Amino acid sequence: MKHSEFKFKTFDGLQLFGQSWQPDDVQSRAVICLVHGLGEHSGRYNYVADQITQAGYTLLSFDLRGHGQSQGPRGHTPSYEALLNDINFFLNEVDKNFPELPHFLYGHSLGGNLVLNYVLRRQSHLKGVIATDPWLRLAFEPPRVKVILAQITNYIWPSFSQKNGLDTKVLSRDPEVVRTYENDPLVHGNISARMFISIYQSGRWALEHASEFPLPLLLMHRGDDKII
Repeated sequence: MKHSEFKFKTFDGLQLFGQSWQPDDVQSRAVICLVHGLGEHSGRYNYVADQITQAGYTLLSFDLRGHGQSQGPRGHTPSYEALLNDINFFLNEVDKNFPELPHFLYGHSLGGNLVLNYVLRRQSHLKGVIATDPWLRLAFEPPRVKVILAQITNYIWPSFSQKNGLDTKVLSRDPEVVRTYENDPLVHGNISARMFISIYQSGRWALEHASEFPLPLLLMHRGDDKII
């Protein structure tokens, strides 16, 4: 497996970190473009890269703004459109480096929310989409008063950030996976008012417009997910 790193700039001047994994000594069948989940980063998907490259595919990913090795306040975005624009810039980087291969967009958790909305809202030449455990709704309904407070904060102080309250023990049945997550220095637990409201509203919007989804979609979700 051949691994490399790259960086690119967003429309508003942030530097984002990306990386790629390619099969050794074989021509890739396609490129899979991965968008990670809230608080984590692209480096947590080495095990996915290992499986994908063994199957003959290339994997590219990047750290979302405010995540991992990318710039920006932790867990914050100035708007939902900024996140979609970042994906667009990322796909442009993929196009420049792998113009001859078909491209698939893959999102996990928060990334699943983003890739589904990206395809519903924007034109693309993608061949298909993969979404695993997409954050479209939380596994519990937040108290209405908290949602209202978040909406108010979104207007008066959108960058206000607090801990996301994630119970890391329910991330996986494998205790080692949980420990790795908890001890990863690039993982953070922050989420801003703007980020929460953007994802909360966009997940509902995607569900309301699901019948309009224009591409082949593989959607997988674990049955006992206590988070989303």
